[in-house]
Amino acid sequence: MHPGHLFDVLVPPDAAMGDYSVNLAFVLAKSTKSPPAGGPREVAQALCDSLFAEGGEMIERCEVAGPGFVNIFLKDAYLETQLLKGPFHIPNDGQGKKVIVEYSAPNIAKPMHVGHLRSTIIGDALARVYRALGYDVVRWNYLGDWGTQFGKLIAAYRKWGNQEELDRDPIGTMLKLYVRFHDELKSDPSLETVGQEEFRKLEAGDAENRALWKSFRDHSLTEFNRMYAMLGVTFDVFKGESDYEAALAGVIAQLQEKGLAKESQGALIVDLEQFGLPVAMVRKTDGATLYLTRDIASLEDRIASHKPDKILYVVANQQALHFEQLFAVAQLLKLGPTQLSHVKFGMVLGDDGKKLATREGKTVALQDVIDEIVNRASAVVRAKNDSLSEEQITQIAQTVGIGALKYNDLRQHPYSDIVFDWDAMLDLGGNSGPYLQYAYARLSGIITKADVKGPLSHRAEGVPSPLNHPSERALMRHLLDFGDAVAGCARLHTLNGLALYLYELAEKSNRFYELVHINDDDNAARKAARLHLVTAVMDTLKRGLDLLGIQTLERI
Repeated sequence: MHPGHLFDVLVPPDAAMGDYSVNLAFVLAKSTKSPPAGGPREVAQALCDSLFAEGGEMIERCEVAGPGFVNIFLKDAYLETQLLKGPFHIPNDGQGKKVIVEYSAPNIAKPMHVGHLRSTIIGDALARVYRALGYDVVRWNYLGDWGTQFGKLIAAYRKWGNQEELDRDPIGTMLKLYVRFHDELKSDPSLETVGQEEFRKLEAGDAENRALWKSFRDHSLTEFNRMYAMLGVTFDVFKGESDYEAALAGVIAQLQEKGLAKESQGALIVDLEQFGLPVAMVRKTDGATLYLTRDIASLEDRIASHKPDKILYVVANQQALHFEQLFAVAQLLKLGPTQLSHVKFGMVLGDDGKKLATREGKTVALQDVIDEIVNRASAVVRAKNDSLSEEQITQIAQTVGIGALKYNDLRQHPYSDIVFDWDAMLDLGGNSGPYLQYAYARLSGIITKADVKGPLSHRAEGVPSPLNHPSERALMRHLLDFGDAVAGCARLHTLNGLALYLYELAEKSNRFYELVHINDDDNAARKAARLHLVTAVMDTLKRGLDLLGIQTLERI
């Protein structure tokens, strides 16, 4: 393997150690058949000499550190040249490629709950990142809209429901009917058979049951879209399990014809021992198909209709085995070169470290979570600026609250459980969404006060740079890494690296704001240069937060 695939380029924790540090010397020293007498340090010195000779426009100096690290110091003039070129480049890695991102996936006839939050937020951000990298992105919402539960719901509606209540409060009415069905089932077990019969009729195409089911689905989608609008989340495709009912017999036949599926105690299974996985059941003993069967049909549809290079399934950790089995079956079926990835995530916990739930132990409705964070954000905004009208406070609180909710999730590694510490989520002085939004608003205030007209130009050829304060250099240096932070999200399928990058950018901009006076500077060239730097930081913060699905504000 080429050594370029093996070494790291790191940003040292202390600026005195350079702008970048490279461990390539260790790799080269190990890979050569005749290691140099001086070991990695000798190789590092040769690298230093070569880098300095070839990177004269960029590199001020190189130093060998420790047992063989190469520390690289960039020229101030180079940093400013990059600043003037702006905006900072995001690599076009996805040009000519397509990715399907599946996320959210709620069940119709039920309210969206906090369990849907992470999939929705992470999936939306990954879709935004992939689009920024040049990919053709298909945002896919795979609805849970099929199964015996809909037979039970139809039965309940026929017994106790009415159209007026359904139209007035669709989700609440369907949920109450479903709960009542199961309550009544305790004293009348025959209802189970009634529900099964109604679903059998639905599967068989009964016109009345199909019309009822479609009504339930349409009402649910209206409610889901209202929720997605609040979160600023969009989709290109809404497809449910029901869309693949007609394809399931073909999936079963295909597995049997290829000798991949076999009968076992009346069920139909696929042996996945070669992948180190338990057998996958694709048809139960009663002839019913399973979620896996429908996922195989859906995968075949996605590959045939979109020919994607990648498909990401943004689904909770608990489904890890399911996706391992799905991907193994796809490999056995030779469905093509599409790269399949399960983007896992942990649970949502309350500030007591336990699963977030109501007092009754029930799952918290997503609407309740949004209402809670927006109400708390209103208090923060009101305390920060008492000159705002109630209407302005409401509008700003919506943006701040939703931003806090998203950033709290995305700043953490998706594999870990996240904690809803409401106060920390809204802390204007901590690592929070509102902190980044406030940093942007502060910089916006500088530009507004400066009343800039036209493009900022501040430096003639050959004139020394007026940007020489350490806080300015730190900002210019950090701006260079924006593209890498974005690309890393797609490479690792995590957003916490970009969130950390933006937090550090906000910290550096706040330090700059506190240490450097801009609008009262009587040095015109320096003032123009600093205003140009402010606009570059604002642009990068705005672009980065937008990739996380978070809006910026001109004032908080």
